[in-house]
Amino acid sequence: MSEPDRFMSEPDRAASILPYSRVVGQDELKLALELNFIAPGIGGVLIAGQRGTAKSTVVRAFALMTGGRLPVTLPINATDDRVLGGWELDALMRGVARRQAGLLEEAHVKGLLYVDEVNLLDDHIVNIILDVVSTGVLSVQREGIDTETHISFGLVGTMNPEEGSLRAQLLDRFGLMVTAAELDIEQRHRMITTVLTFEEELAVDGSAWLRAAHAENGQLRERLLAARDRLTGVRLEEDISRLCAEAAARSGAVGQRGDLLVAKAARALAAREDAPRVEPRHVRRVLPLALRHRRPESAHGAEFAWGPDEYAALDGLFG
Repeated sequence: MSEPDRFMSEPDRAASILPYSRVVGQDELKLALELNFIAPGIGGVLIAGQRGTAKSTVVRAFALMTGGRLPVTLPINATDDRVLGGWELDALMRGVARRQAGLLEEAHVKGLLYVDEVNLLDDHIVNIILDVVSTGVLSVQREGIDTETHISFGLVGTMNPEEGSLRAQLLDRFGLMVTAAELDIEQRHRMITTVLTFEEELAVDGSAWLRAAHAENGQLRERLLAARDRLTGVRLEEDISRLCAEAAARSGAVGQRGDLLVAKAARALAAREDAPRVEPRHVRRVLPLALRHRRPESAHGAEFAWGPDEYAALDGLFG
């Protein structure tokens, strides 16, 4: 958070975020966030990209669109007490034992935990967060605290690969991974126009532009909630299950978690499209999201690219 933002109230900070419906480009990033919202069992989204690629803007805009609040943001220097919760120091000094909720419990209330520069965070803290996301249980047994709480929240982490990598074991624990795309010239032009218009409209009482943007946000949120409700009714037939396994194997994905994540993401995409069953095109569409960070070369800090070579390895599976 920048120094000026530190002194702004949350409503003020939220008002300064471009509405999600007006974000230009970044279609794959937006798809990953939406699939993780539809199917929370996916287990989070990791976003890789250089500085200035709007990673934080998209995440915050998405949180406002889906939950009406900014996400809980985990600072790089977060301690166990801040993450898990502990005792209120002021109360202890008065001889009163009063527990203070941690950031994970705050995320349960607000709906989304945002970990910026997750690759610079202590591995121990990352492991705690990923364990809670996968189990839905926050167990705290330390310093006289012995509690077990069922919590649920979306997880989004961002990283700049130029500033360091993430261990393979931690990469694998994120359900989906996306690389923030560079905008082409036309998109850059639209981005400039959109941001300048947004800043101007903030000063306009009853701005029709802002009303339309927030109305579109509301419509998208309703569609995503409806897709979440439809999710369990979307059929994933035996041949599609085998297709997920074969695609993961041919892609060189390490371990079996990727196979399952392909199936979960494809099912969420089918629900998003209001399709009654998962089809091969759904599987093909989510392969980069579910598998790019599970290949051996990704574990050694290589590029997370997914292109013609990766699709060539799947020739014959999708016709």
